[in-house]
Amino acid sequence: MINLMRICIAGMALLLNLPHALLARPNVLVVMTDDQGYPELSVHGNPVLQTPHLDRLHGESLRLIDYHVAPMCTPTRGQLLTGIDAARNGAVNVSSGRALLRPEIPTMANYFGDAGYATGMFGKWHLGANYPYRPHDRGFQESVWYPSSSIPSVPAYWGNDYFDDVYMKNGKREQFKGYCTDVFFREARTFIKNAAKSRKPFLCYLATNTPHGPFIPKPEDRDVIARRLTDSQFDHLNAGLKKRLANYLGMIRNIDINMGELMKFLDEQGLAKDTILIFMTDNGSLLGPQYFNAGMRGQKGSQYDGGHRVPCFVSWPGGGIKPGESPQLAAHLDLFPTLVELCSLETQASTEWDGESLAEVLTEQEIRPKRTLVVHSQRMEQPKKWHKTSVMRGQWRLVDGEQLYDLSQDPGQLEDLSESQSELVEE
Repeated sequence: MINLMRICIAGMALLLNLPHALLARPNVLVVMTDDQGYPELSVHGNPVLQTPHLDRLHGESLRLIDYHVAPMCTPTRGQLLTGIDAARNGAVNVSSGRALLRPEIPTMANYFGDAGYATGMFGKWHLGANYPYRPHDRGFQESVWYPSSSIPSVPAYWGNDYFDDVYMKNGKREQFKGYCTDVFFREARTFIKNAAKSRKPFLCYLATNTPHGPFIPKPEDRDVIARRLTDSQFDHLNAGLKKRLANYLGMIRNIDINMGELMKFLDEQGLAKDTILIFMTDNGSLLGPQYFNAGMRGQKGSQYDGGHRVPCFVSWPGGGIKPGESPQLAAHLDLFPTLVELCSLETQASTEWDGESLAEVLTEQEIRPKRTLVVHSQRMEQPKKWHKTSVMRGQWRLVDGEQLYDLSQDPGQLEDLSESQSELVEE
């Protein structure tokens, strides 16, 4: 009994020595998939794919149903992690030396690490592979990642094929057993478990490489989709597309399974209540227009909504975020300032975010109807005015500075209203 009392007293002393604000702060887990668009969820009507675990998260989350990212992956990643537009942060392209996030700009990991959080990054980085651009140079204390845009790329490691591959772990090459997506989820769970043991809140950024090409799924996932595509309702799809879909959607099936295991893990570890869990994707669907595009126009790379409107689910059971839908126009630029406010972090005086905090939108269902946002794809050395842009306000979309669409009447963006609404265009 005396020994038990000593243990309890020691434990209380340890808790009392930790800052109160640190104890009260929530964990943050951001999951972002690569090239999975809004259509690739069964809850969004996908006729081929079943995603029961993501569907469950959808039901348990506040869904931002008018949420936008860049039409390409690197700009989305840089803007997500800095809250600063790609034209300012330097990561404007996926290659050509223009996928480097300016080192003087603080990242989400810098903010959270300075506030006492454990910070970890797992999966696709694509914001620079050399000093001072790597994850561990940018505030992530733990990282497992690979250089360039895809695992089998030349800058990564010769022979990588999604199975038993070599990745970078905290700056050193290491071989990992298993399928790529399974590995990144497994490493993220290990990081989270270690952070919880050390009684530190965590920021975990889990960015899968799948379903980005090359399409290499696990055979069991591919086979499930292939069998589904033998149904007569898909007879209008040609054999080549069916094969691509089996591989592409098979990789998403694996993501869904991993999300189920991750949510179960958070429950078992007693972390779910105090963790802000965000699920999103980095750009529009890769194959959507060829089989199912959820009524939208465009795909990855496009300035139309199909290129940049993506799912965003936010769950925080213990933080007052209630399940439901928010029509608030929102973007990846908003997540950094939003998380800073939700987690009560100090804002640096030099910070000039292009996004804005949506904390009240998430917790109080506030709506800001007159907000205007811009997304663009500037794959060139110098940004060009109106090049591949979408200026958004409510249901309105001004595309390339010329075409105007009213999504409330025309979600497929087929009828250009720029002549009849010339004053709105000018505004």
